[in-house]
Amino acid sequence: MRIVRSWLAFASALAMACAASAQAQQPSWPTKPVRLIVGFVAGGPTDIIARVVGAKLTEGLGQQVIVENRPGASGNIATEAAARADPDGHTLLVTLLSGAVNESLFPDFKYKFGEHFEPIGSLADTGLVLLVHPSLDVKSVADLVRVAKAEQGKLFYATAGKGTATHLAAELFATTAGITMTPVHYKGGGETVRELLSGQVKVMFSTIPPVLAHVRDGRLRGIATTPLDGDRTLPDLPPISKAGLPGFDVRLWFGLGAPKGTPRPVIERIAMVLKDVLAQPDTQAKFAAQGFAPMPAGSPEAFGAFYKSEAAKWARVVEAVGSLRN
Repeated sequence: MRIVRSWLAFASALAMACAASAQAQQPSWPTKPVRLIVGFVAGGPTDIIARVVGAKLTEGLGQQVIVENRPGASGNIATEAAARADPDGHTLLVTLLSGAVNESLFPDFKYKFGEHFEPIGSLADTGLVLLVHPSLDVKSVADLVRVAKAEQGKLFYATAGKGTATHLAAELFATTAGITMTPVHYKGGGETVRELLSGQVKVMFSTIPPVLAHVRDGRLRGIATTPLDGDRTLPDLPPISKAGLPGFDVRLWFGLGAPKGTPRPVIERIAMVLKDVLAQPDTQAKFAAQGFAPMPAGSPEAFGAFYKSEAAKWARVVEAVGSLRN
């Protein structure tokens, strides 16, 4: 019996030693800077979110997180670059509403989130504001509908790209109001703001952060916001739902993903650090200063389910609003 116990003790010690040796031989993560890929130009809302979160992830992971802007094709270029990257945890993607929309908006879309990415967690969300250039005689939703009907499709509006929240909101607005406006697509929110400020285009749905100062100083005129019950950042503006289009509700959300096959321990570690990042008061303050609010971090599975539900919801919208495909 004593011999058996001795052998059991020896076997247990040997197993522990082997496990410790194997663990020691596995490289730690991260071993090099982590790329955080963004599908839009610097200065836009996605870029703002990425830089706030990236700086905090750098602190939490102990390795530099570098924001890499890959604009174009409504975010699809960035999505493809991230999907094709090595699944070693050193490439992450800031995904958002437009990514979920693109899955149905583009018939040849290749890299669907559920098939090509591992979900990590939610980041933040924000409402949109309906803007006009001050030279346009529009001070309310009713005014804009009146002018658009008189222009008969000649009123142009700016978007941050086909399928972005700025495009979707405008098309839903036009369809619901029974009007026609013509989109002018740009590569990102930064370009649209410059064009609207110059008066090259007269109307735009914009995320609030990049235009907040311009609305407050009167260089741009805000006439309504898109969340169902209004937006806390611009409380003096009515929600579109209460300005003539009942039930209108659009919000722009952001999340984090990694290429399919990224090791589960890496995903769990990032999710754990992300949860801490979103709970930090200075993160929340930086978000609030730009018009964002942290979303509940939840679990990777919760974000995956949320993304799937959003993709399904907007697929129905894209199908109903056929002009989105044009």
